[in-house]
Amino acid sequence: MKPQPDWNRVVKAVRFGEPDRVPLSEVLVAYEIQSQFLGRPVGPDDLRGQVDFWSGAGYDYIPLNIGMMEPGKVTENSHVSKILKKMAASDDPNTKGAEAGDDKKWNLEVSSFIHDMAQFEAFPWEELARLDFSKLEKVAPLLPPGMKAVGVSGKIFTLTWMLMGFNNFAMALVKDTPLLNAVFEQVARIQFSALDTILAMPHVGGIWVVDDLAYNSGPIVSVRHLEKHVFPWYKEIARRCREAGRLFFLHTDGKLDALLPSLIDLGLDVVQPVDPTCNDIARIKKKVEGRLCIVGNVPNDMLQDGTPDEVRAYVRKLIAEVAPGGGFMLGSGNSVPDWAQFANYQALRETGLAEGAYGGR
Repeated sequence: MKPQPDWNRVVKAVRFGEPDRVPLSEVLVAYEIQSQFLGRPVGPDDLRGQVDFWSGAGYDYIPLNIGMMEPGKVTENSHVSKILKKMAASDDPNTKGAEAGDDKKWNLEVSSFIHDMAQFEAFPWEELARLDFSKLEKVAPLLPPGMKAVGVSGKIFTLTWMLMGFNNFAMALVKDTPLLNAVFEQVARIQFSALDTILAMPHVGGIWVVDDLAYNSGPIVSVRHLEKHVFPWYKEIARRCREAGRLFFLHTDGKLDALLPSLIDLGLDVVQPVDPTCNDIARIKKKVEGRLCIVGNVPNDMLQDGTPDEVRAYVRKLIAEVAPGGGFMLGSGNSVPDWAQFANYQALRETGLAEGAYGGR
């Protein structure tokens, strides 16, 4: 029987209840996987195909990007990349700080653009602030009953350090320079400029911020720096989401222990994916139970190199150990990339649907 989307299933799990079954949750499933599932090509502009995939695969929402950077191949497809490519192709003075060859100097993974106040002031912030809401608007009539869209945004921390270059950013962080504060505020304010528009759409169930804050060993920078420069913005997003009756999701890689008190305090609803390479999800569940919903965490290396039987066994263990009492949604250990084996993804999804019923284990 085809699964029926029900956003209330997500809400109940997030609010530490036990819905009919454990919800499935991902912030990204590669188009190659979506295409294999549907048996026809699905691409970034095929909203009908994307809705068919997310609803048919058993999800209760469809995630759609409306931020300056996208999850996954962030530098290839993002709004900011289009702007940086134009800058790199011109004689724009901001490109003089690029650290790579001409063919890559637009790429934020290898280049940086803002090293002083002159470059900050010359940067095309107004163009960057022209975010595209069209997909989020056009998807409304395509959603089946019970399904919501989730607006994927964020990267306040990541985009700030990428624009500055990490070494430059780290030095500015230690010195607490005016440049650092200016870049953080400008990036955050652009994200906030979109928030009211998104929250006014009745078919949007929540906001999903994608902003990696940690390595496998712990936070990328001191928690006190995050508390000063990043978390106040997220606390305000949480407040606005709460007032609007929407959910606030955060994706961050890495070891979460040192971050958990802050994430709980800022009013976050959901943290994803509880990276299995450095977190024990059952232990994390005990630490945050009743205060924070967690998503995860089938290892991505298992999705790539494991077998369907190994995936099924892992999913059963997750459901048995982490699902009781709600506050849990089932998903990958990061996202579902194009290099995942389709059979392993199907094993994750199908086992969750077949064996995730509360009271049915």
